[in-house]
Amino acid sequence: MDQDRDQDRDQGRASPGAGLAKRATKGTLFFVGALWLLIFLPAGSLAYWQGWLFWAHFALWSGAAGWYFLQRDPALVQRRLRAGPAAEKEPTQKRIQLALAIVFCALFVVSALDGRFGWSAASWPVVLAGNLLVAAGYLFVFLVLRENSFAASTIEVSPDQTVISTGPYALVRHPMYAGALLMFAGVPLALASWWGLVPFGVLVGGLVARLQDEEAYLARNLPGYEAYRETVCWRLVPGVW
Repeated sequence: MDQDRDQDRDQGRASPGAGLAKRATKGTLFFVGALWLLIFLPAGSLAYWQGWLFWAHFALWSGAAGWYFLQRDPALVQRRLRAGPAAEKEPTQKRIQLALAIVFCALFVVSALDGRFGWSAASWPVVLAGNLLVAAGYLFVFLVLRENSFAASTIEVSPDQTVISTGPYALVRHPMYAGALLMFAGVPLALASWWGLVPFGVLVGGLVARLQDEEAYLARNLPGYEAYRETVCWRLVPGVW
């Protein structure tokens, strides 16, 4: 199984076409641009050093990861470009994704509004800790994507897809969500906000709903997934759940 996966990935690592590189670059620029607006419009000022630090930090991670996978695994980039509620095929996932997109935006808007009006005003050590959480979460997600070329942004099963049980997948069944939650937990702290943890709590609930629906889909459509669930019993956090 691992040998077949490596062969599939090697095929996908052929040099990316100019079209794919252009689409991926446009997608990254759109994302970091939208992120800038979500931070600085509600902040009401450019004199928001916590916002600049987080935005530059996050943009750097996004650009570096995008460049790496364009060179090493273009097939993964192709899969990741199909994202959002409209790209989902399952009706339940369309609804979950729409709700998650709204809460995701609220995570930044509430945190930036907190920074603007000083509702909680977290100190600089908290800001530093938040950025470290973001870095740790992004690094974990990067390791997941490097391990699993089938990690699409939508819930689907490719014709040649196999169960991945190595690397982070040997610890928990949904390591990408685990890394994403670690990253999202750091966002409000990096933006000097305690109130931003409120939408983060809602985001956790949404991701759990997505995870559970995804597991049911994979059990129905991906051969070997049921056996994998029996082998790796933890979903997100080893020893907890």
